[in-house]
Amino acid sequence: MATFITRLPHQGSGIRLAVKDLIDLAGLPTTAGSAALEKTAVPADRDARCMAGARAAGAVIVGKANLYELAFGASGVNEYFGTPVNPLDSRRVPGGSSSGSAVAVADGEADIAYGSDTGGSIRVPAAFCGVTGLKTTHGRVSLDGVWPLAPSLDTVGPMARDVAGVAAGMTLLEPGFAVDVAPAGCLGRIRPAGVDVDPAIEAAIDAALTRSGLEVAEADLPGWRAARTTCSVILDAEAADSNRALLADPLTRDLLGSEVRGRLAHCAAVTPDELAAARAAQPAWRAAMTRALAAVDLLVLPTVPVFPPLLADAVGVPYTALTNPVNLAGFPAIALPVPSVRELPASLQLIGLPGSEALLLATAAILEAAAGYR
Repeated sequence: MATFITRLPHQGSGIRLAVKDLIDLAGLPTTAGSAALEKTAVPADRDARCMAGARAAGAVIVGKANLYELAFGASGVNEYFGTPVNPLDSRRVPGGSSSGSAVAVADGEADIAYGSDTGGSIRVPAAFCGVTGLKTTHGRVSLDGVWPLAPSLDTVGPMARDVAGVAAGMTLLEPGFAVDVAPAGCLGRIRPAGVDVDPAIEAAIDAALTRSGLEVAEADLPGWRAARTTCSVILDAEAADSNRALLADPLTRDLLGSEVRGRLAHCAAVTPDELAAARAAQPAWRAAMTRALAAVDLLVLPTVPVFPPLLADAVGVPYTALTNPVNLAGFPAIALPVPSVRELPASLQLIGLPGSEALLLATAAILEAAAGYR
C-alpha cells in the first residue's frame, strides 16, 4: 500500500491524525508527493500553522499521507510514491489529490485526516473512498507552511469516516469550533447545465434527500460551465507560478512525473490577459452563488458526476466538474457518502455561504443518519 509517504511511530492514545504531505511538520521534509521535492527538501523547522490545534489537543500524528503529485490532479494516481489503494475497490482510482488522507480514514488507520482542496481535492477522494470531507471557506484555515498550488483557491480541511469525525477535525483546526446551529430549513437542489451526471448518482442524491425529511426545492444557478473554465484558468496560472522553480531547474524538472510536467508546461502558456479576465469574472460568480443561497439555506448536488473509474481509465475524467466552481467562489462545501443502486456509494455535496461550516455539518448529520450508509 502507498497510503503514507512517511509513517510515524505510535506516540500515545489521542486522536489519530493523518496529515497530507504538503503540510509542514517540524523535523520532517515535505514532499508534496513529488520526487522533485523529495530529493531536495530539508526537514521543516516548524509546523504549519494549521497544526497548532492538533498539537495542543495531543493528537497522535500517524504519518504524512500520500497525494497526487504537487496536489495537481484529481485521480489520486502517483507515479513515484505509488497510488493509495481504494478500499472500496482496489481496481479503481482513490481520487485526489488528497488520496492518502481519504484512504487512511477509510481503512481505519486514522480517525481524522487533513487534506487540501483547490478544485475538489478533499471532496473527490472522499466521494470515491466512501468517506466524508469538508472544504473550508477560503481563508478560514491558515495556509502558512502549506505547499501552495493556487493560493487564491487553496484550502485546508478535515476528512473522516463520518460527519462527527469531520466536526472533531474542525475543532482541531480551529479550537473552539462547535456545531452550535440547527440544520438547514431548506435545501436548494441544483442540476448544473453542461455536466453529464451518471443517472444512478442523480437518483441516489434525490433518494437521500427524500429519506432525510428535509425541505428541498429545485434551484437555479446559471453560469456553472463558465465558472468551471474561469476556475481552471486561475488554478493553472497560479500552479505554474507556484512551481516555476521546479520547472526551471533541470535537476527537479526531470524528476517530475510525466503527466504533471506536461500539465505545468501547458499552464505556463496562460497569458496575463487570460488571467486578468478570469479574475475579473470571479466576483460575479461569487455574487451569483450568493443570490442562489438567498432563498435557501444550502445548495445540494452530487460531489462527482461519475463513480470512480478503473485505474486504467484514470485520465480524461471530469473529476472536478461539480466541485471547482465552489473553489472559485471561496465558499465551503461538504461531501458525504449515500447509498446507490451500484455496489459503490454515491456522494452528496452541500454548499453554504462563507463561514457556514457549522450549518453544513449539522445538516450533513441529518442526511447521514437518514441515508444509513454507515
